[in-house]
Amino acid sequence: MSRRMWIFVAMFMVLPGMLFTVSCAKKKVASETGLQQGEAGKSAADKARAEELARQKALEEQRLKEEAAKQGKIAEERARLENEDIYFEFDSATLLPAAQEVLKKKAQYLKENEKLKVAVEGHCDERGTNEYNLALGDRRAKSATQFIMNLGIPASRITAISYGEERPMDPGHTEEAWAKNRRAHFVIQ
Repeated sequence: MSRRMWIFVAMFMVLPGMLFTVSCAKKKVASETGLQQGEAGKSAADKARAEELARQKALEEQRLKEEAAKQGKIAEERARLENEDIYFEFDSATLLPAAQEVLKKKAQYLKENEKLKVAVEGHCDERGTNEYNLALGDRRAKSATQFIMNLGIPASRITAISYGEERPMDPGHTEEAWAKNRRAHFVIQ
């Protein structure tokens, strides 16, 4: 019996140790497999997230470039509206054909930008009295204003102002300087 007892005791000690070892090994293998799968899942998710961020960044950069180009075009058109004057003959408020073409472009820009309001400034050269030049500058500003209104721009968006000879573009006393001063100038309000 003592032999049987020793076998029984040995089995009692060895069998639970084997079961414990086998069960621990399975848990360890299972957890290592789970970690590997988790890491693979994390790296795939991180990769997808990084790709999405890169795509969003590229879209934002493209949008900013397009917006900058649009703003540049608007600024260029605004500058053309304000910096391209129309010119008149001596002692006249009659619009020349070249002035009419410029006014058509300005009217088109104003149609495209319905919120803009402009002031049309009438200017003269230094010849003539102050009163006469103020009246002539007013006729020039109103002539340009009326032409633009005939192209469909409401009068509420246009103001006519006369400065007469007070704001010369060229302060010279030559025919060339006087020709530069006989003008209508546009200012966005």
